Amino acid sequence: MSLASIWSANLYQLWNSLGSNSTFTFLRFSTTLVPEKPYNTRRRQLQQLRRLVQVLRWEPRSFITSCSHPEWKVDKVMVRSSTNKDINQPELNKLKAVQCYHIQENISIRKAFDRPATILVFDIETTGFSRQNERIIEFALRDLIGGKNSTFQTLINPEKDVLNAYIHGIRTYMVNKPDVPTFRELVPILLQYVRSRQVDGRPVIWVAHNGRRFDVPFMIKEFQRCSVEIPPDWMFVDTLPLARQLVKADGSKLPSFSLKALREHYEIPLDGPAHRAMQDVTTLCYVLQRITFDLKLSVPELMNGAFRASDIIKILPEKQDGAV
Repeated sequence: MSLASIWSANLYQLWNSLGSNSTFTFLRFSTTLVPEKPYNTRRRQLQQLRRLVQVLRWEPRSFITSCSHPEWKVDKVMVRSSTNKDINQPELNKLKAVQCYHIQENISIRKAFDRPATILVFDIETTGFSRQNERIIEFALRDLIGGKNSTFQTLINPEKDVLNAYIHGIRTYMVNKPDVPTFRELVPILLQYVRSRQVDGRPVIWVAHNGRRFDVPFMIKEFQRCSVEIPPDWMFVDTLPLARQLVKADGSKLPSFSLKALREHYEIPLDGPAHRAMQDVTTLCYVLQRITFDLKLSVPELMNGAFRASDIIKILPEKQDGAV
Protein backbone atom coordinates (compact mmCIF):
# COMPACT_ATOMS: atom_id res chain seq x y z
CA MET A 1 0.00 0.00 0.00
CA SER A 2 1.39 3.40 -0.93
CA LEU A 3 1.87 6.18 1.60
CA ALA A 4 -0.83 8.16 -0.20
CA SER A 5 -3.25 5.27 0.30
CA ILE A 6 -2.33 5.04 3.98
CA TRP A 7 -2.90 8.80 4.30
CA SER A 8 -6.34 8.61 2.68
CA ALA A 9 -7.52 5.50 4.51
CA ASN A 10 -6.32 6.36 7.99
CA LEU A 11 -6.34 10.15 8.35
CA TYR A 12 -8.39 10.16 11.50
CA GLN A 13 -6.22 7.49 13.07
CA LEU A 14 -3.31 9.82 12.37
CA TRP A 15 -5.31 12.75 13.72
CA ASN A 16 -4.01 12.07 17.19
CA SER A 17 -3.82 15.80 17.71
CA LEU A 18 -3.17 17.69 20.91
CA GLY A 19 -5.34 20.55 19.69
CA SER A 20 -4.81 23.05 16.93
CA ASN A 21 -5.97 26.35 15.59
CA SER A 22 -8.10 26.60 12.48
CA THR A 23 -5.19 27.36 10.15
CA PHE A 24 -2.65 24.66 10.91
CA THR A 25 -0.67 22.96 8.17
CA PHE A 26 -0.27 19.25 7.60
CA LEU A 27 3.14 18.01 6.55
CA ARG A 28 3.38 14.63 4.85
CA PHE A 29 6.84 13.10 4.61
CA SER A 30 7.72 10.19 2.34
CA THR A 31 11.17 8.92 1.39
CA THR A 32 12.01 8.57 -2.28
CA LEU A 33 15.08 6.95 -3.78
CA VAL A 34 17.41 8.91 -6.03
CA PRO A 35 19.51 6.11 -7.58
CA GLU A 36 21.97 8.34 -9.40
CA LYS A 37 23.13 9.97 -6.17
CA PRO A 38 25.88 8.41 -4.04
CA TYR A 39 24.73 6.41 -1.04
CA ASN A 40 26.37 8.79 1.44
CA THR A 41 24.47 11.72 -0.07
CA ARG A 42 21.16 9.93 0.25
CA ARG A 43 22.05 8.86 3.79
CA ARG A 44 22.73 12.47 4.78
CA GLN A 45 19.37 13.48 3.36
CA LEU A 46 17.68 10.81 5.40
CA GLN A 47 19.51 12.01 8.51
CA GLN A 48 18.26 15.54 7.80
CA LEU A 49 14.74 14.19 7.58
CA ARG A 50 15.10 12.43 10.91
CA ARG A 51 16.46 15.57 12.58
CA LEU A 52 13.56 17.61 11.25
CA VAL A 53 11.12 14.99 12.45
CA GLN A 54 12.66 15.16 15.92
CA VAL A 55 12.13 18.93 15.96
CA LEU A 56 8.49 18.44 14.98
CA ARG A 57 8.09 15.58 17.44
CA TRP A 58 7.48 17.92 20.37
CA GLU A 59 5.15 20.27 18.56
CA PRO A 60 2.19 20.14 20.99
CA ARG A 61 -0.41 20.48 18.24
CA SER A 62 0.52 17.44 16.24
CA PHE A 63 -0.18 13.89 15.26
CA ILE A 64 2.00 10.98 14.29
CA THR A 65 2.06 7.69 12.42
CA SER A 66 4.63 5.35 10.99
CA CYS A 67 5.29 3.20 7.93
CA SER A 68 8.33 1.54 6.39
CA HIS A 69 10.29 1.92 3.22
CA PRO A 70 11.71 -1.39 1.92
CA GLU A 71 14.87 0.17 0.49
CA TRP A 72 15.79 2.57 3.27
CA LYS A 73 14.30 0.38 6.00
CA VAL A 74 12.85 3.50 7.60
CA ASP A 75 10.84 2.51 10.66
CA LYS A 76 9.17 5.86 11.21
CA VAL A 77 7.70 8.30 8.76
CA MET A 78 6.08 11.07 10.74
CA VAL A 79 2.95 12.94 9.80
CA ARG A 80 2.67 16.19 11.70
CA SER A 81 0.69 19.36 11.91
CA SER A 82 2.27 22.58 13.05
CA THR A 83 1.00 25.92 14.30
CA ASN A 84 3.68 27.18 16.65
CA LYS A 85 6.91 25.95 15.10
CA ASP A 86 8.64 28.28 12.69
CA ILE A 87 9.77 25.67 10.20
CA ASN A 88 12.70 26.96 8.20
CA GLN A 89 11.88 26.62 4.50
CA PRO A 90 15.55 26.33 3.47
CA GLU A 91 15.81 23.46 5.92
CA LEU A 92 12.98 21.74 4.08
CA ASN A 93 14.56 22.48 0.71
CA LYS A 94 17.68 20.60 1.78
CA LEU A 95 15.65 17.40 1.94
CA LYS A 96 16.00 16.53 -1.74
CA ALA A 97 14.69 13.02 -1.17
CA VAL A 98 11.63 14.19 0.72
CA GLN A 99 8.29 15.27 -0.67
CA CYS A 100 6.32 17.75 1.40
CA TYR A 101 2.69 18.54 0.74
CA HIS A 102 0.99 21.44 2.49
CA ILE A 103 -2.75 21.11 2.91
CA GLN A 104 -4.63 23.86 4.71
CA GLU A 105 -7.37 22.61 7.02
CA ASN A 106 -10.89 23.67 6.09
CA ILE A 107 -14.43 22.45 6.58
CA SER A 108 -14.40 20.31 3.46
CA ILE A 109 -11.34 18.39 4.68
CA ARG A 110 -12.97 17.71 8.03
CA LYS A 111 -16.14 16.45 6.39
CA ALA A 112 -14.17 14.27 3.99
CA PHE A 113 -12.91 11.99 6.73
CA ASP A 114 -15.20 10.11 9.05
CA ARG A 115 -14.33 10.27 12.73
CA PRO A 116 -15.30 7.14 14.66
CA ALA A 117 -15.58 9.08 17.92
CA THR A 118 -14.91 12.35 19.68
CA ILE A 119 -11.91 11.82 21.96
CA LEU A 120 -11.71 14.00 25.06
CA VAL A 121 -8.70 13.80 27.37
CA PHE A 122 -9.73 14.97 30.84
CA ASP A 123 -8.53 15.33 34.41
CA ILE A 124 -10.02 16.40 37.73
CA GLU A 125 -8.72 17.73 41.02
CA THR A 126 -10.62 16.90 44.20
CA THR A 127 -10.77 17.65 47.92
CA GLY A 128 -9.67 14.09 48.68
CA PHE A 129 -9.71 10.47 47.56
CA SER A 130 -13.17 9.36 48.71
CA ARG A 131 -15.80 9.95 46.05
CA GLN A 132 -18.49 9.47 48.70
CA ASN A 133 -17.30 12.28 50.97
CA GLU A 134 -15.13 14.51 48.78
CA ARG A 135 -15.86 16.77 45.82
CA ILE A 136 -14.39 17.77 42.48
CA ILE A 137 -12.85 21.25 42.60
CA GLU A 138 -11.34 21.51 39.13
CA PHE A 139 -12.26 20.01 35.77
CA ALA A 140 -10.37 20.24 32.47
CA LEU A 141 -10.56 18.54 29.11
CA ARG A 142 -9.13 18.79 25.61
CA ASP A 143 -10.75 17.59 22.40
CA LEU A 144 -8.01 15.84 20.42
CA ILE A 145 -9.45 16.94 17.10
CA GLY A 146 -8.36 20.45 18.01
CA GLY A 147 -9.72 23.59 16.45
CA LYS A 148 -11.53 26.50 18.03
CA ASN A 149 -12.76 26.01 21.61
CA SER A 150 -11.09 22.60 21.85
CA THR A 151 -10.35 23.01 25.57
CA PHE A 152 -12.63 23.33 28.58
CA GLN A 153 -11.42 24.25 32.06
CA THR A 154 -13.04 25.50 35.25
CA LEU A 155 -12.71 25.59 39.01
CA ILE A 156 -15.71 24.12 40.87
CA ASN A 157 -17.19 25.24 44.16
CA PRO A 158 -17.26 22.14 46.45
CA GLU A 159 -19.25 23.97 49.13
CA LYS A 160 -16.82 22.64 51.70
CA ASP A 161 -13.29 23.39 52.88
CA VAL A 162 -10.33 22.24 50.81
CA LEU A 163 -7.91 20.49 53.17
CA ASN A 164 -5.45 19.06 50.63
CA ALA A 165 -4.21 22.23 48.94
CA TYR A 166 -0.66 20.96 49.42
CA ILE A 167 -1.32 18.52 46.55
CA HIS A 168 -2.74 20.79 43.85
CA GLY A 169 -2.43 24.31 45.23
CA ILE A 170 -6.17 24.98 45.08
CA ARG A 171 -7.25 26.63 48.34
CA THR A 172 -10.67 27.10 49.90
CA TYR A 173 -10.80 30.84 49.16
CA MET A 174 -10.19 30.14 45.45
CA VAL A 175 -13.29 27.99 45.00
CA ASN A 176 -15.77 28.79 47.78
CA LYS A 177 -17.12 31.99 46.28
CA PRO A 178 -20.23 32.99 44.29
CA ASP A 179 -18.56 33.38 40.90
CA VAL A 180 -17.27 29.76 40.91
CA PRO A 181 -19.95 27.28 39.75
CA THR A 182 -20.97 24.29 41.78
CA PHE A 183 -20.98 20.97 39.97
CA ARG A 184 -24.79 21.17 39.75
CA GLU A 185 -24.43 24.47 37.89
CA LEU A 186 -21.65 23.07 35.73
CA VAL A 187 -23.46 19.94 34.51
CA PRO A 188 -25.73 21.59 31.87
CA ILE A 189 -22.81 23.68 30.61
CA LEU A 190 -20.59 20.60 30.32
CA LEU A 191 -23.30 18.60 28.54
CA GLN A 192 -23.86 21.41 26.07
CA TYR A 193 -20.13 21.77 25.42
CA VAL A 194 -19.66 18.05 24.77
CA ARG A 195 -22.64 17.99 22.42
CA SER A 196 -21.09 20.86 20.48
CA ARG A 197 -17.95 18.76 19.93
CA GLN A 198 -19.68 15.45 19.25
CA VAL A 199 -20.20 13.96 15.80
CA ASP A 200 -23.83 12.95 15.31
CA GLY A 201 -24.35 9.24 15.86
CA ARG A 202 -20.81 8.69 17.17
CA PRO A 203 -19.74 8.10 20.79
CA VAL A 204 -17.65 10.34 23.02
CA ILE A 205 -14.49 8.70 24.37
CA TRP A 206 -13.26 10.20 27.64
CA VAL A 207 -9.59 9.42 28.36
CA ALA A 208 -8.04 9.70 31.84
CA HIS A 209 -5.05 8.20 33.59
CA ASN A 210 -6.20 5.87 36.38
CA GLY A 211 -9.65 6.93 35.25
CA ARG A 212 -11.36 3.66 36.10
CA ARG A 213 -10.45 3.89 39.79
CA PHE A 214 -10.49 7.63 40.33
CA ASP A 215 -11.65 10.20 37.76
CA VAL A 216 -14.62 8.30 36.31
CA PRO A 217 -16.14 7.17 39.66
CA PHE A 218 -15.81 10.75 40.96
CA MET A 219 -17.51 12.07 37.85
CA ILE A 220 -20.31 9.51 38.13
CA LYS A 221 -20.90 10.34 41.79
CA GLU A 222 -21.11 14.06 41.07
CA PHE A 223 -23.66 13.41 38.31
CA GLN A 224 -25.68 11.24 40.70
CA ARG A 225 -25.77 14.02 43.30
CA CYS A 226 -27.28 16.22 40.61
CA SER A 227 -29.80 13.51 39.64
CA VAL A 228 -28.42 13.54 36.10
CA GLU A 229 -27.49 10.40 34.17
CA ILE A 230 -24.27 10.27 32.23
CA PRO A 231 -25.21 10.01 28.53
CA PRO A 232 -25.20 6.38 27.31
CA ASP A 233 -22.96 7.23 24.36
CA TRP A 234 -20.17 8.40 26.67
CA MET A 235 -17.42 5.79 27.00
CA PHE A 236 -14.20 5.89 29.00
CA VAL A 237 -10.61 4.78 28.41
CA ASP A 238 -8.09 4.35 31.22
CA THR A 239 -4.48 4.82 30.07
CA LEU A 240 -3.07 3.11 33.18
CA PRO A 241 -3.58 -0.47 31.84
CA LEU A 242 -2.05 0.64 28.55
CA ALA A 243 0.99 2.03 30.37
CA ARG A 244 1.50 -1.32 32.09
CA GLN A 245 2.13 -2.87 28.68
CA LEU A 246 5.10 -0.58 27.98
CA VAL A 247 8.68 -1.78 28.19
CA LYS A 248 12.00 0.03 28.15
CA ALA A 249 14.55 -0.33 25.38
CA ASP A 250 16.20 -3.16 27.33
CA GLY A 251 12.91 -5.05 27.55
CA SER A 252 12.28 -4.33 31.24
CA LYS A 253 9.06 -2.92 32.67
CA LEU A 254 8.78 0.67 33.88
CA PRO A 255 9.31 1.06 37.66
CA SER A 256 6.17 3.19 37.95
CA PHE A 257 3.12 3.88 35.81
CA SER A 258 2.05 7.19 37.34
CA LEU A 259 1.52 10.11 35.00
CA LYS A 260 4.64 11.74 36.43
CA ALA A 261 6.71 8.59 35.75
CA LEU A 262 5.38 8.36 32.20
CA ARG A 263 6.19 12.01 31.58
CA GLU A 264 9.74 11.41 32.76
CA HIS A 265 10.00 8.17 30.75
CA TYR A 266 9.07 10.01 27.57
CA GLU A 267 11.08 13.10 28.55
CA ILE A 268 8.04 15.32 28.16
CA PRO A 269 8.59 18.85 29.50
CA LEU A 270 6.26 19.94 32.29
CA ASP A 271 3.93 22.71 31.14
CA GLY A 272 2.95 24.53 34.33
CA PRO A 273 2.55 23.03 37.82
CA ALA A 274 1.73 19.35 38.10
CA HIS A 275 -1.55 18.28 39.72
CA ARG A 276 -3.51 21.08 38.13
CA ALA A 277 -6.17 19.74 35.83
CA MET A 278 -5.23 21.37 32.50
CA GLN A 279 -1.51 20.80 33.00
CA ASP A 280 -2.15 17.13 33.64
CA VAL A 281 -4.44 16.99 30.60
CA THR A 282 -1.66 18.41 28.44
CA THR A 283 0.80 15.87 29.82
CA LEU A 284 -1.66 13.03 29.25
CA CYS A 285 -2.22 14.15 25.66
CA TYR A 286 1.51 13.75 25.03
CA VAL A 287 1.60 10.44 26.89
CA LEU A 288 -1.43 9.10 25.01
CA GLN A 289 0.22 10.01 21.74
CA ARG A 290 3.39 8.16 22.65
CA ILE A 291 1.64 5.12 24.19
CA THR A 292 -0.65 4.57 21.19
CA PHE A 293 2.37 4.88 18.91
CA ASP A 294 4.51 2.47 20.95
CA LEU A 295 1.70 -0.07 21.26
CA LYS A 296 0.59 0.50 17.65
CA LEU A 297 -2.99 1.20 18.69
CA SER A 298 -5.47 2.63 16.21
CA VAL A 299 -8.50 4.63 17.33
CA PRO A 300 -10.87 1.62 16.91
CA GLU A 301 -8.46 -0.53 18.94
CA LEU A 302 -8.38 2.14 21.65
CA MET A 303 -12.17 2.13 21.66
CA ASN A 304 -12.22 -1.64 22.10
CA GLY A 305 -10.79 -1.17 25.59
CA ALA A 306 -13.38 1.44 26.59
CA PHE A 307 -15.93 0.94 29.37
CA ARG A 308 -19.21 2.63 30.24
CA ALA A 309 -20.37 4.44 33.35
CA SER A 310 -22.78 1.57 34.01
CA ASP A 311 -19.78 -0.77 34.38
CA ILE A 312 -18.53 1.37 37.27
CA ILE A 313 -21.93 1.87 38.89
CA LYS A 314 -22.25 -1.90 39.33
CA ILE A 315 -19.19 -1.91 41.60
CA LEU A 316 -19.78 -1.55 45.31
CA PRO A 317 -19.32 1.99 46.76
CA GLU A 318 -15.78 2.98 47.65
CA LYS A 319 -14.42 -0.17 46.04
CA GLN A 320 -12.39 1.74 43.51
CA ASP A 321 -11.35 4.84 45.39
CA GLY A 322 -7.70 5.57 44.90
CA ALA A 323 -5.10 7.37 42.86
CA VAL A 324 -1.65 6.70 41.50
